[in-house]
Amino acid sequence: MLIIRPIRASDYEALYSIAVESGHGFTSLPVNEELLRSKIARAEASFTKNVDTPFDEGYLMVLEDTTTNEVVGTCGIEAAVGMEDAFYHYRLGTEVYHSKQIAVRNEVETLTLCHDYTGAAELCTLFLKDAYRQGNNGRMLSRSRFLFLAQHEHRFGKTVIAEMRGVSDAKGDSPFYEWLQKYFLGIDFVEADYLSGLGKKAFMAEMMPRSPVYVCMLPQKAQDVIGEVHQNTKPALRLLQAEGFKFRNYVDIFDGGPTVECGLNEIKSVKRSRLLTVEVGTMPDCDSQYIISNTLLADYRATAAHLSVSDDLDSVILSPELAKNLKINSGDKCRVLAL
Repeated sequence: MLIIRPIRASDYEALYSIAVESGHGFTSLPVNEELLRSKIARAEASFTKNVDTPFDEGYLMVLEDTTTNEVVGTCGIEAAVGMEDAFYHYRLGTEVYHSKQIAVRNEVETLTLCHDYTGAAELCTLFLKDAYRQGNNGRMLSRSRFLFLAQHEHRFGKTVIAEMRGVSDAKGDSPFYEWLQKYFLGIDFVEADYLSGLGKKAFMAEMMPRSPVYVCMLPQKAQDVIGEVHQNTKPALRLLQAEGFKFRNYVDIFDGGPTVECGLNEIKSVKRSRLLTVEVGTMPDCDSQYIISNTLLADYRATAAHLSVSDDLDSVILSPELAKNLKINSGDKCRVLAL
């Protein structure tokens, strides 16, 4: 059985392996022991912290194969970005130039450095090992976060965002970043992305262009990838778009990839998830697959299962094995979502 649970200190080696496998552009998991151990410790503290208002908590979870005890994936949610470290984006805008005298009117796209998403929750750190990229595993891992958001809404910003990986080649080089490297930063994309992942962002404020950038003055290959996603990220983007996430003209400052957003309470899976009372017993045969989670925090568990769920009933039957793996007893509440 594949179970999603909060990360713990003993998962360090597995997380390091995932950081290596995820490759360039996966900023949230740099290959750095100190940072990865810090991420785990921060997640452990976040899952046990009393929260009235979201601040800098990070909820990092792993997908464990209970038959092998192997960690095979990760997913995470940041409670409110930019509260301690600056959270930069480029905002795509338009400037209009018009002269009656010469009868000319031009609209020019601009990129302006901003912190507009400060305080938003962020979906992040989604990764699944190759051998498990089959069936509904990826969809379950990604959408399980919406059950967590629905259950613990007060712990997150009211807007939820997701930064989509932008276009880069096999070596990690980004067409969008090339002009920035040449005229401003002077370091290559992989190094800049790595420093950002470490939280060492002072160089951004010191070296990024302070005035709006005219898109038409960028090299054509840089213009072409603004708001475009990496080939491997397209399925994840389609999934989020189906949930109601939209592109609002914000792009990553390094690779130009789009950031999409949705109000927490407007996410379709948040709205459609249901709280049901658990009965432990013999599960009836059913073809409908659901994501199911408990309602706990530090002991959060989620998985996918075939359940018999009725619109007319507020209860669901779970087998003893499933209930045990989810840390649920008869009479407890669970949250379910059709997969």
